[in-house]
Amino acid sequence: MSVQPPATVRRAGHREWMALAVVTLAVVLLAIDGTVLALAVPSLTESLAPTATQILWIGDIYSLALAGLLITMGNVADRIGRKRLLLIGAVGFGLASAIAAFAPTPELLIAARALLGISGATIMPSTLSIVRNLFPDARQRTRAIAIWSAGATGGAAVGPLVGGVLLENFWWGSVFLINVPVVLILVPAGIFLLPESRNVRAGRIDVVSAILSLCAIVPIVYSAKTFATAGVSAEGVGAAVLGAFCGAIFVLRQRRLAHPMIDIALFKKPAFSGAVISNTMAIFAFVGVLFFFSQYLQLVRGFGPLQAGLLELPATIASLLVVIVIGTMVSKWGRGPVIGAGLGTAAVGMVILAGGEPLEGIGILVLALTVIGVGAGVAMTVSVDAVMTAVPRERAGAASAVSETAYELGIALGIAILGSILTSNYRSGLSLPDGLDSKTETTIRDSLASASHAPEHLYLMAQESFVSAMQNTSLIAAALTAIAAVIAWRLIPATRHSSDGH
Repeated sequence: MSVQPPATVRRAGHREWMALAVVTLAVVLLAIDGTVLALAVPSLTESLAPTATQILWIGDIYSLALAGLLITMGNVADRIGRKRLLLIGAVGFGLASAIAAFAPTPELLIAARALLGISGATIMPSTLSIVRNLFPDARQRTRAIAIWSAGATGGAAVGPLVGGVLLENFWWGSVFLINVPVVLILVPAGIFLLPESRNVRAGRIDVVSAILSLCAIVPIVYSAKTFATAGVSAEGVGAAVLGAFCGAIFVLRQRRLAHPMIDIALFKKPAFSGAVISNTMAIFAFVGVLFFFSQYLQLVRGFGPLQAGLLELPATIASLLVVIVIGTMVSKWGRGPVIGAGLGTAAVGMVILAGGEPLEGIGILVLALTVIGVGAGVAMTVSVDAVMTAVPRERAGAASAVSETAYELGIALGIAILGSILTSNYRSGLSLPDGLDSKTETTIRDSLASASHAPEHLYLMAQESFVSAMQNTSLIAAALTAIAAVIAWRLIPATRHSSDGH
């Protein structure tokens, strides 16, 4: 009896790589929109005169809508087609951007930002599931996901730079209007280049599960944002409890459904659950560190927003360079060890960052950011690859939604937890002189940004406390990331790319 040779996995050609460029453009667009608004708040406040509460909703509603709908939209993509949903979302994103750019009132701007988040939720799971279907060859898929990951992290880092350039030359609405020409390129290119794919065996979407997922994720993200800005409060704790309760009900319901939105059994697989944890921790550390490092560059070192953004670019560039070596690393050592090594490298970079913060030069800081970028880039890429590989191609949308939800939670928790640790250390480290009036003392203790309005000698004291707090926070982030590295190393199998591309 003759032995049949193993089937050869189809390798992607030029068309697939061009399609990847379209998908990555969509990811970059969403990532930039998530961070570009921060610099525009002062000018839009002057123009629209929103209340303090409205300013918070203008900033938060985008990420709340995006994170809350990812799981639902990932399942919708599996059912109606990933290409179709991505293009629908892109058109919606363009329209919402135009509305936001010319919004005459805070209320309309908030509504436009909500529509941007909803549209973003239709785009993100579709992008990653399309990548899963474009590249059946495992080595090519790992490289493609590395490019996708670089687009996500790079876009978030470039957002403040784009915002700074636009705001120096145009009005605040330009940070939204810039999305429109990108969408005008993205939609026709997507129609021509992207293949359609769906899960032909998918059942109907359970509406109750969709509502439960929304009621679980939105309160958790909201509580994280509340903790980051106002500290521990009854409102934040209540939101977290509500999110956890709805999340538990959601999990119980998925176990009983014939066609669940998330296959809970997947989390019993070390490769899947370990990869989700690793993905969350990698973006947790990366975004959390960059969040307070941006404040450090501007409020302690005296750099402008554009200069600060440029100094943070080495981390982004380093994560881009991962594309060159990531396939070889996974082939040689396997996913688990590579993810563990990536997280461990990021932890080392954070230790270097802590040591370099009190020094006068910036060379050591650039080195630290580069090391963090390499480590986080490796960990994020391979963990996403592990999540997507753990499920059949027809369930790619649902798996992508899990990965994207982990990404969004990592961002929210990174800023909230590390931001809260930084604020607590900053306030406890202040040694203010006796006799200060209560208003001045409250202003200085609130944050370093508010302390910049205090007399110079008091601001210098606040800067010293902030640097010390940032060192402690960097070391805590390093310890958490190192623990995640060990978990990844032990939980995720050392699965390698085989010679036939699987």
